[in-house]
Amino acid sequence: MRPYGKAAIAEAARLIAQGQPVVVPTETVYGLAADATNEDAVARIYEAKGRPAFNPLIVHVRDLAQAEDLGDFSDAARAAASLYWPGPLTIVVPRREGAGIADIATAGLPTVALRCPQHPAMQNLLKATGKPLAAPSANMSGGISPTSVDHVLKTLEGRVPLVLDGGRTRQGIESTIVSFIGDRVTLLRPGPIDFDEIALFSRLSPGTSSGSIEAPGQLQSHYAPSKPLRLNAEAAEPDEWMIGFGDIKGDDTLSAGGDLVEAAARLFHALHRAEGSRSRAIAVAPIPSTGIGVAINDRLKRAAAPR
Repeated sequence: MRPYGKAAIAEAARLIAQGQPVVVPTETVYGLAADATNEDAVARIYEAKGRPAFNPLIVHVRDLAQAEDLGDFSDAARAAASLYWPGPLTIVVPRREGAGIADIATAGLPTVALRCPQHPAMQNLLKATGKPLAAPSANMSGGISPTSVDHVLKTLEGRVPLVLDGGRTRQGIESTIVSFIGDRVTLLRPGPIDFDEIALFSRLSPGTSSGSIEAPGQLQSHYAPSKPLRLNAEAAEPDEWMIGFGDIKGDDTLSAGGDLVEAAARLFHALHRAEGSRSRAIAVAPIPSTGIGVAINDRLKRAAAPR
C-alpha cells in the first residue's frame, strides 16, 4: 500500500504497462484498474476478484474524445457525457469496431460501458498510462464495495501488487449506468445521478432493460455482506446489528438527520462495520426511495438477496 501521490502514480503506471492490475481510488468506490486493451491484464482483474466472465467491466477514460475512440456516441449520449463528465455516470453505447478493447472487458457484448472519473488519482493514472482502464470495484466479486483502503485489504491484500491510498471516497456508491441505444435511454443501474434528470435532458423515451447482464451491478446478489441482511427494519431483533436512518436508532446510522446523500456516502462503510461485528445478522432501517435513495435501496436489495 502506498499513499496517493506522483511517485505512487508512476509506480502504478509502470505496473499497468506490465499487464498488472492496481487498486486506485475514484470518487465513487475504490477500483481495480488494468489496461482495457490487454486481454491478459483484464483477465487478471477477473482472477483477483473471482468475478464471473459474463459480467462486463466499466472502462474508464480521460475525456469524451478518448471515449469516442471506443464507442459510437449518439447526439444524446454525447450531450450527457458533456454535461455529467467527469463524474459518476457510466454510459453504455455500441462498441466501435476496431476500438482495441479486450473482448473479456465487455464480456463479448457489442456494447461498451464508459466512464470519465472525477477523482484526481484515477485521472492522473489515465494520463500516465495513456490507456483506457477497465476498473471494477476493488473487492471480491459479489461482496461489499470498498470505500477505504481498509475495505480493499480485507479481501484483496496479497492478490494485487499495489494499492493506492486516497482516503475515504466521497460519493460512497457506484456510478449511475445508462445505455444510449437507438432512440432509447435505459437505466441499467441507479446511482448518484438521477435517471429521470438524464431522460428529461436527453429528450429520449426511457427504454426497458432486457433482463440479461448488460452492465456491472445487475446480478441479483451483489454488494453482499457475509451475514444475513434484513431490510426495512424498525428495530433490531436479538443478535442483529442495527443500521439506523433518521429517527430510527441503531448500533450505527447512515444519517441521523435523514440526509440521503450522507447515507449513500456511508452505506458500504456501515455494511463493512456491521459485517465485522459479533452479531449474527444485520438489519437496516427503511430508506426513502427518492433521489439517491433509489440507488441505496437497489444496493441493499441486492445485498440482501440469497447468494
